[in-house]
Amino acid sequence: MDTQNIKQRFGIIGNSPLLNRAIDIASQVAPTDMSVLITGESGSGKEVFSQIIHQMSARKHGAFIAVNCGAIPEGTIDSELFGHEKGSFTGAHEARKGYFEVANGGTIFLDEVAELPLGTQARLLRILESGEYLRVGSSKVQKTDVRIIAATNVDVYNRVKNGKFREDLYYRLNTVPLRIPALQERKEDIYLLFRKFAADFSDKYRSPALHLEPDAIQILTNYSWPGNVRQLKNIAEQICVLEKDRNVTGQAILNYIPNEAGSNLPMAINAQSKEDFTERDILYKVLFDMKKDMVELKKLVAEIIQHGGNTATVLADNPQYINQLYRDVELPAGQEHAFTIQQPAPVNNNINGNSNSDYFTHDAEEVEESLSLIDKESDLIKKALKKHKGKRKFAAQELGISERTLYRKIKELNL
Repeated sequence: MDTQNIKQRFGIIGNSPLLNRAIDIASQVAPTDMSVLITGESGSGKEVFSQIIHQMSARKHGAFIAVNCGAIPEGTIDSELFGHEKGSFTGAHEARKGYFEVANGGTIFLDEVAELPLGTQARLLRILESGEYLRVGSSKVQKTDVRIIAATNVDVYNRVKNGKFREDLYYRLNTVPLRIPALQERKEDIYLLFRKFAADFSDKYRSPALHLEPDAIQILTNYSWPGNVRQLKNIAEQICVLEKDRNVTGQAILNYIPNEAGSNLPMAINAQSKEDFTERDILYKVLFDMKKDMVELKKLVAEIIQHGGNTATVLADNPQYINQLYRDVELPAGQEHAFTIQQPAPVNNNINGNSNSDYFTHDAEEVEESLSLIDKESDLIKKALKKHKGKRKFAAQELGISERTLYRKIKELNL
């Protein structure tokens, strides 16, 4: 079957070389049992290509099940895909077949496959390698013969590097990569698609046919279409229903296209206003400023110590630090220059009959606080027992535990 026949059969509209290449790849890989990973933006038509692969394969008479992996909660996705046994979890009142068991001999389409939890990814990898799986709550190995077609709108390899997707599963799924071009890469197809959608909705709502003016066509063609074909279809439906004038002008089109159209103009990537700073950026700036101030303060104190407390010399040598202090610290009126440093008082030491003046110097010892949970627990128990004069009953009430638990803790901690 050639490309044109495939387009007619599956309702694909467009003549873009990128689109034709994607159809060729899908038709060539369809007769095989190879796994296919379809990538493309949301709304670009990934599920249509999964249907092409299934309908043109030897499994076309088997079941085709499409599963949106991102729409199933993490706690139930294993049960949905692989089934479960009766009583395997709360609410499992009877055994249930999973999608892989129901689709045996057919094809299963896993949309948004990048959203699968890591545990489910391991189960899926086993199916790809051996066709074996386990129902939830069962130890009996089940076999299935299913072709897997996966799709995603995110960069899976980037998720692999971030540890959110298994690398071995990525290479098993990506046996044949199939990329669906975004609508903005198929500009020559935009007007064709709009005409098709407008004609369909005119028939559906029994309204007169639409005619686009040249400026309207140009606006449609130049728009970026972040929602791709799905967004174009929605806008065509809105215009068919709401627009009274069936000759649609460019100004009328702008009423239906979101305001993001004006933000697609070229702009400096690094242009960032002061209002764009995030809370994290502000926090980093405050921390860096504090670090800089601490370094300068340490340098100032070190110089004061080296000069034996002679502040006049230090003030003269470091005017920039002193000026910074004047700016940052608000002093009372008339005391803007009243910086005084108290020097330690000399102490007379009479040792062996010699009287001399010296200063007491002490090495400050920094005691690091213990962060051990066991030490903290021991300290709390000791304080509670001391407060209640050794009465375990009242100490246990104070700690919020039973007297038996307190007795066991005392034994464990050798209190």
